[in-house]
Amino acid sequence: MAMRPAYRLDTWLWLPLARPDVFEFFANPENLERITPSFLSFRVLTPAPIDMRRGTRIDYRLGMRGLPMKWRSEITTWEPPLRFVDVQVRGPYRHWEHTHVFQERDGGTFITDRVRYVLRGPGFIAPAINRLLVVPDLTRIFAFRHQALQEIFGAPGHAKAGPISISRARRRSRRQG
Repeated sequence: MAMRPAYRLDTWLWLPLARPDVFEFFANPENLERITPSFLSFRVLTPAPIDMRRGTRIDYRLGMRGLPMKWRSEITTWEPPLRFVDVQVRGPYRHWEHTHVFQERDGGTFITDRVRYVLRGPGFIAPAINRLLVVPDLTRIFAFRHQALQEIFGAPGHAKAGPISISRARRRSRRQG
């Protein structure tokens, strides 16, 4: 059986704020609703407060292209205030792993997002689905996120946002299914 193609999204945002303050915002899953565009109809279903740590599972509801769905993620790495990783346990992707890294840089915080994902469905149509549907949606989502974070932290004009790059990922040694 042929391996399904994996994709990788990379982007960054620099905010003129201290790393502990920025990480504290991300450590509260309820803030996800504030940095997610309305076209996703995103809602956190897990009751607050959510104790963030390795192994924490969080349930969400969202709509992608008009289709309602549920998403469950698990925190697989939790290293405050340096980084954390969330992995989709249930949701629209065959595999989704989002790594968030927070670095002190130039008097502020440099946030790096790296997402590795594999689509569901027949592998031979994945490149077309990715190009026509997934890349435009993810680009809109992360562009909105950059803008929302700048506004929330009162940093428009002072923050710096990197490009949102989505490319074919290199194969890993373990199977992606």
